[in-house]
Amino acid sequence: MEGQVIGPGPYRATKLWNETIKLFRGGMPLRRHWANFRCYDCTFTGSEAVDYLHELLRSNYNFGPEVTRYQTQQLLRKFFKAHVIEDIKGRHGTEDFEDNSHLYRFPTMSPLKSLPTRPSWRDDSDLPRLIRWDDYEELPQKENVAPQKSAVLTSDLWNKRHSVAIGDVHECKLIRRREITSKQVDHIWKSMTITHLQRVLGLKTLDGILNPAPVIGKDIVVNIYNVNKTGIVVLENKAEDMPYWVISAMKCLANWPEGNDAKQPLYPGFERDVLRTVADYYQRLKEPLLTFHLYEVFVNILSLLQEQDKATEALQVSCLLLPPPNRRRLQLLLRLMARVCHNPRLPPLNDTIGTRTLMVQMFSHCVLGSPDDMDLDELLATKLVTFMMEHHSAIFQVNAKLRCQVEEHLSHLKRAQIKYAGSDTDFSASPAFCKQIKRVDCEEQKVIGTQIPLQQLLEGLIADQELPAKDKRKRLKQVRTYTGKKIYLKQ
Repeated sequence: MEGQVIGPGPYRATKLWNETIKLFRGGMPLRRHWANFRCYDCTFTGSEAVDYLHELLRSNYNFGPEVTRYQTQQLLRKFFKAHVIEDIKGRHGTEDFEDNSHLYRFPTMSPLKSLPTRPSWRDDSDLPRLIRWDDYEELPQKENVAPQKSAVLTSDLWNKRHSVAIGDVHECKLIRRREITSKQVDHIWKSMTITHLQRVLGLKTLDGILNPAPVIGKDIVVNIYNVNKTGIVVLENKAEDMPYWVISAMKCLANWPEGNDAKQPLYPGFERDVLRTVADYYQRLKEPLLTFHLYEVFVNILSLLQEQDKATEALQVSCLLLPPPNRRRLQLLLRLMARVCHNPRLPPLNDTIGTRTLMVQMFSHCVLGSPDDMDLDELLATKLVTFMMEHHSAIFQVNAKLRCQVEEHLSHLKRAQIKYAGSDTDFSASPAFCKQIKRVDCEEQKVIGTQIPLQQLLEGLIADQELPAKDKRKRLKQVRTYTGKKIYLKQ
């Protein structure tokens, strides 16, 4: 099962936790050890556990080669607290796991987590259907307006409404449907964005993964349209932005050495202190930038990282759901990380590990985290943040397909209708689309539409004084031939 990719689904983080424990328990070499003049069978030392689990995690696609020995040790500490392992005296949780010759063993009881019951978040009030172009009567109506009389479709009125079909277009005017409110626009963006995300993830439902209720449509609109030339969100409320000194420190590090202000003192290790200033700010945030609410969404995206284009699209759409301050902080952070990693003129920022590994370790838990302490969030964050750092430019571009779909839908809702002179008073309350009618009404309209014009034609022939009687009889005979009715001309 080594390297197996666990498919997306609800509570995927819990499934990964259980799967990792199974792999560790099933493959960890157990042997006889001596301690304090006693023999202990089926045990392993702390260092042996770190060695084996570190190699297991690095070769498993769900985590990858970016996993460090320190992160492996931290995971074993979680295993120790969760009673996945215990020391040879049966103790667990009260003491810290040690990466040395201290002996440990597996308990007989199962340490696996039970999968929580899937909540159903599907609610019509969360994601009502999209507003359509033919929702004319569903929009708020003006009060104190007298009801309009129902109209009778006469042949004259029929000709007015359908004269365009025969090329005889008289005076007409464009009637634009009622203005769409900003609240309706926000709702359309929310509904279509979540639907697009579900399609990209390849899931039949987002139940247990994303609760749509807390998603704010206005945040999506701000993330798309309130941006500067470089595509970074511009916050309406400046109080929500990062402090000036943090932005200054990030600019200094990102543009090193040109970004250093001449007024600032330079000394050995100055760049490390600047990095620590930025790290302190991000590490003190109350919640990870990708938020606890969206944790399961981003954990599910981990299974798509093999397909770069698909994973990038999923991240493009998911990051639109972030609160604008979070999106802005995240984009600035990933840009900083990428520039620092690719800057050959920047001195080493750590004496023992490389700059790229340092940046990922330092900021990954600031980006993705779970409210559950017994989780794999540190390892999952490492993999996700590494991918996001490498592809941050594409991830923070607005998804062209989604934007086109939403803007076309909004344009369709605002499309104008054509009204002809004389038809407004009779049909202004009628929907501007074809509507099925009853057969009785259809027959009645058929009679009205043929008898009245025929009567007008006959009256015109009879009243014509200049037409000879012989010609009148000839034309009446033609009418009788077409209608099958006998018509007599009085002398």
